[in-house]
Amino acid sequence: MPPLRKARVAFLLLLLIFITGTLGYHFLEGWTFGESFYATVVTLGTVGYGDFYPVSAEGRMFAVFLIVFGVGTMAYTFAMAMENFMEGRLRKVLGRGKLKKQIERMNNHYIICGCGKIGHLICRELADEKVDFIVIDDNSEVIQKIEDEGFIYVNGNATDDKILIDAGIKRAKGVVCVLPTDADNLYVVLTAKELNPDVYVLSRFEDEASERRLIKAGADRVISPHKVGGMRMTLALLRPSMLDFMDITVGKKSLSLRMEELNVCDKSHVVGKSLADSGLRREYGLIVVAVHKGSGQMVLNPSANYVIKGGDNLIALGEERNLVKFSEVCQV
Repeated sequence: MPPLRKARVAFLLLLLIFITGTLGYHFLEGWTFGESFYATVVTLGTVGYGDFYPVSAEGRMFAVFLIVFGVGTMAYTFAMAMENFMEGRLRKVLGRGKLKKQIERMNNHYIICGCGKIGHLICRELADEKVDFIVIDDNSEVIQKIEDEGFIYVNGNATDDKILIDAGIKRAKGVVCVLPTDADNLYVVLTAKELNPDVYVLSRFEDEASERRLIKAGADRVISPHKVGGMRMTLALLRPSMLDFMDITVGKKSLSLRMEELNVCDKSHVVGKSLADSGLRREYGLIVVAVHKGSGQMVLNPSANYVIKGGDNLIALGEERNLVKFSEVCQV
């Protein structure tokens, strides 16, 4: 039986003995319920003040019964309570130590600042993609939910420099700011860029005026969830087939057809080759719908003669297994 269940059973037995003792003294000795309860507590506590004690033979036999069974039950109940308390404290201490070691080992991870509705959705998507991330939040209910889902977290306010450092900001690949207010997100952007100028920062915004401020503060990209949601709902009304296509290729509705971003490293053997000569279409069955160049320029629907360069991000459409294979080619 688990320790917590044992403690509950012990408390119920102790409560039953208190009730039995109170009723027994009341009917056997004729004391009031208050006096009977007091006598029961004194008996079980082995205090023995002497102001209340049974005088009848039946009352004395009942007191013997109460001492034999009640004192042992009380001692067992308190032992179970202390065991659960110490075990909980120990588990908490060991859990914090384990989390700290996990965070110290992480590198090139993402830090999610705030785990509200949007933050939680981001965490679940990153977990599905098996991407390393750390959540920062200071809400006790949110922390419990994070623990239940097995996410790595730091309990604290993301606007605190020390909390960001504890989350490994100096080793992080990116920071996602999804705190409730634009002011808090702005502060995190400024702090993150100060602690790690190379970190990629993505932030949400509510107020249109905050968009410019967040970018000026150093955010690499800012997104309004309300604007994105509005655009998707408009597509659902006016261009539903286009939205279905986006959901199939970008989402997880199809296990075969996916759209992915393939980063080409400088040493890859496809660098210097055209899209046609790279075998991307012929050998892997992939279609490149756009190229995001290292300079930031976006080339839409590139021709077969487009020459691949190091640092290019190829946005390709095709079967997932072929996307995985070609992504390995892009890194070799």
